[in-house]
Amino acid sequence: MYILMGVGTVRKIHINQRGITGLETAIILIAFVVVAAVFAYTVLSAGLFSSQESSEAVYSALEETQSTVIQNGSLIAAKGVADVDTLYLTVQLAQDGTAIDFTPTAGGSNSVVLSYMDKNQRHDDLTWTMTRLGDCDSDNLLEQDEKFQIILTGLEAALDPNLTTDTTFSIELKPPSGATLIIQRTTPKVIDNVLNLK
Repeated sequence: MYILMGVGTVRKIHINQRGITGLETAIILIAFVVVAAVFAYTVLSAGLFSSQESSEAVYSALEETQSTVIQNGSLIAAKGVADVDTLYLTVQLAQDGTAIDFTPTAGGSNSVVLSYMDKNQRHDDLTWTMTRLGDCDSDNLLEQDEKFQIILTGLEAALDPNLTTDTTFSIELKPPSGATLIIQRTTPKVIDNVLNLK
């Protein structure tokens, strides 16, 4: 508020006052903008990294489920000298699954691992062979619309005690990627030469 005074008095009032210039205001505003930009970049980078990790986890899970092997048909058991010595298992890919390598290699180092378990024992990396069934190509990749018969032999020699009557057991088929196929069955009261364990 100005009071009507002489010109000299008004000058004295304004000479001792200090204010912020436009340049100082611009510098402060730019500092705030730079700090906000750095903070926003940090938050966005963390969010992008987090979403990238999430998408990698989703793609990894999809790959695991797409490689799933399923059983096709019954589990067939064949008698050896006295007890079950051979198991026949037919497998195929689940819907839209990716191909799985069933190449048998010497020394029990197959890429697909079969394990046996009952209440008395567990054996990993059993010896097995593979037969192509139906309309399959000549490679060892299990692909869509193909069926492979997996044959576990020499169970009488590998198991102690043997797979005999009234025994509940599990076979686990573990591909290099994808879910494990677990088949659990119980042998009947009499071991015939050929058993359909359904």
